[in-house]
Amino acid sequence: MSHDLFEAARGAMAFAHAPYSKFPVGAAIRAEDGRIYTGANIENLSFPQGWCAEPTAISHMIMAGAKKIVEMAVIAEKLPLCPPCGGCRQKIAEFASKETRIYLCDETGVKKTMTMDEMLPFSFETEILG
Repeated sequence: MSHDLFEAARGAMAFAHAPYSKFPVGAAIRAEDGRIYTGANIENLSFPQGWCAEPTAISHMIMAGAKKIVEMAVIAEKLPLCPPCGGCRQKIAEFASKETRIYLCDETGVKKTMTMDEMLPFSFETEILG
């Protein structure tokens, strides 16, 4: 089941706009509606004011009407098993559960699977805060 997310994330990475960092990243989300939403990092000259791949994928999911991340794949061209950055981890947690699976990929496929709770222990819990 994770292979299609890997393929979608790798395909999204091809659309990255990373002229400053030269670090293309792609992400793919399977939402509760069963659909896959993708994103790539999009930089601008006012670095680091661009968008990471993960929140780009989240925005596509939200704009399509889905609200919950079931599982997610992340791939970076130059760093195998590239985990989401700290800010992205909190953004993902907003729409995920502690059990949501995050797949870290290299150019050949999924190499490591983590839960959201493993990736961001002691996170703010949105159901408690609001």
